[in-house]
Amino acid sequence: MDRREFVASLVAGGCAGMCVDLTLFPLDTIKTRLQSQQGFHKAGGFRGIYAGVPSAAVGSFPNAAAFFVTYECAKSLLGAGGAPAAPQAAPVTHMLAASLGEVVACLIRVPAEVVKQRTQASPSSSTYSTLLATLREEGVRGLYRGYGSTVLREVEATLVRRVMTLLSLTFIPDSFLPGAVSTLGIFKGAVSAFVTTPLDVAKTRIMLAKAGSTTASSSIPLVLYDVWRSRGLPGLFAGCTPRVALISVGGFIFLGAYERVRCTLL
Repeated sequence: MDRREFVASLVAGGCAGMCVDLTLFPLDTIKTRLQSQQGFHKAGGFRGIYAGVPSAAVGSFPNAAAFFVTYECAKSLLGAGGAPAAPQAAPVTHMLAASLGEVVACLIRVPAEVVKQRTQASPSSSTYSTLLATLREEGVRGLYRGYGSTVLREVEATLVRRVMTLLSLTFIPDSFLPGAVSTLGIFKGAVSAFVTTPLDVAKTRIMLAKAGSTTASSSIPLVLYDVWRSRGLPGLFAGCTPRVALISVGGFIFLGAYERVRCTLL
């Protein structure tokens, strides 16, 4: 990939990510409120459905760009000579590069996510006041609460999608693949969203918990156990429906926006 194509792909990825985040933001708000400890109605219900959107707008482009740059660089380094360059090692290379991309992107995504989700769960507060309150009570460290659970969620989703891709290449006839790419992409997004919902619930609970509370400092297994004990299986999969819709439809929108912006720039 030459410099011109790289810049075009970088900008296209950032624009596509922003397009998805802003277009489907109401679904994200509903998901957050369903997963919150106080429950959907106490967290705002359908009121202020765009609460926290400034945080999403600010963090979306650099988050998507950080992932793309890291992914492409890691893929080049891992595939440069040696065993990883072998064709059979390509899936592992892509998984490692994507996982590293998520680790780096989360350095931007998590602070934006913390502010966004806290505003979503408290629609009477503005994004700016939520940011100030977080910094005042917890400092910069508070903006990174839930970093581990977010990275784990994204890495697991990456692995699920990659495994499904390998299975599709194994069991779906080559003649069928060209017409099934879009459908398969939506299906992979839906499955990965469903499988990783419990981790997303844990992430939301940790991010929304009051400073100094048990949940705020708990590990992911303990948070999931607490949810299981209080709400059972439905609690572990709270917000599953809007999340599946968000990620599956979002993938479709992302690909369309990415190709349109990239072709325009080139």
